[in-house]
Amino acid sequence: MADEPIVLGFETSCDETGVGIVRGHTLLADALATSMAEHERFGGVVPEIASRAHLEAMVPTVHRALAEAGLQASDIDAVAVTSGPGLTGALLVGVAAAKAYAMALDKPLYGVNHLAAHVAVDELQHGPLAEPSIAMLVSGGHSSLLLVPDLAQEVQSLGRTIDDAAGEAFDKVARVLGLPFPGGPPIDRAARDGDPEAIAFPRGLTGRHDPIYDFSFSGLKTAVARWIEARERAGEPVPVADVAASFQEAVADVLTAKAVRACKDHGVDHLVLGGGVAANSRLRALAEERCAAAGIVLRVPSPKLCTDNGAMVAALGSRLVAAGVAPSAPDLGADSSLPIETVSR
Repeated sequence: MADEPIVLGFETSCDETGVGIVRGHTLLADALATSMAEHERFGGVVPEIASRAHLEAMVPTVHRALAEAGLQASDIDAVAVTSGPGLTGALLVGVAAAKAYAMALDKPLYGVNHLAAHVAVDELQHGPLAEPSIAMLVSGGHSSLLLVPDLAQEVQSLGRTIDDAAGEAFDKVARVLGLPFPGGPPIDRAARDGDPEAIAFPRGLTGRHDPIYDFSFSGLKTAVARWIEARERAGEPVPVADVAASFQEAVADVLTAKAVRACKDHGVDHLVLGGGVAANSRLRALAEERCAAAGIVLRVPSPKLCTDNGAMVAALGSRLVAAGVAPSAPDLGADSSLPIETVSR
């Protein structure tokens, strides 16, 4: 509807400077600047470099978003920003920018949870979220299973990673295979020519007495590294495609099995995937296959919306405005360990 408020969203939790503009469930603009190339030689994100890159990219990215939406800053009705979890210095840049724009425009400010925003972004593509839903968020920093009774008010944690997140494991395995950083896309590409059953890599936390919904990928990462080392010591070539496919299959198998089990256990027939690893082609295919067999409706945003972006923050901000949630206080800060149960603050 034309009279729905227009929300400007800021995302700076890691290395992506994202600025999105949303009206209701309609995406008007999604501008992004990334400092990924600056981190590549270090094999991971360097917080100080990310923070400086956000500072440099912020205002130009806002201008690009406004131009893409065909709007002026004065057209904005509310401002939303990721206030946690994430890298503290990076978060502070986004929070400071959002507070400045909200104050200059005299508009309400909403500090939102990064993880809840990954769920909210799906509404831009598939419409209002069924409630309750189960959400599985998988990225470089998070592997989480959530029960979502009401996205604007209540999100419950069912399980999370106890060590390496899925995306972190992709990065580390890519490194030992000699593939570029970040590791997700190169492994996905390499796996297309490999056999997912070639190597029996372990499935972490899937034993009878293990936590039902928690994740562990550290042992899998170590198993891959040791398998490669053994081949190299024996002077044998490393079948990169088979290793990539077998590793990817192990990750997708565990993630989808636990997500489907959570849906069944809680009597929920809608599953939402989010986070950068949700762009992985095998994860999407296996989730679709297992959800169809279990009678579960699967919702997965386009790969572009799975990774960190400003649109997801604006989407959650729009949801909060529509639900009548009170705006954040002017002294809103950054919280690097903000729990998922805190949707907004």
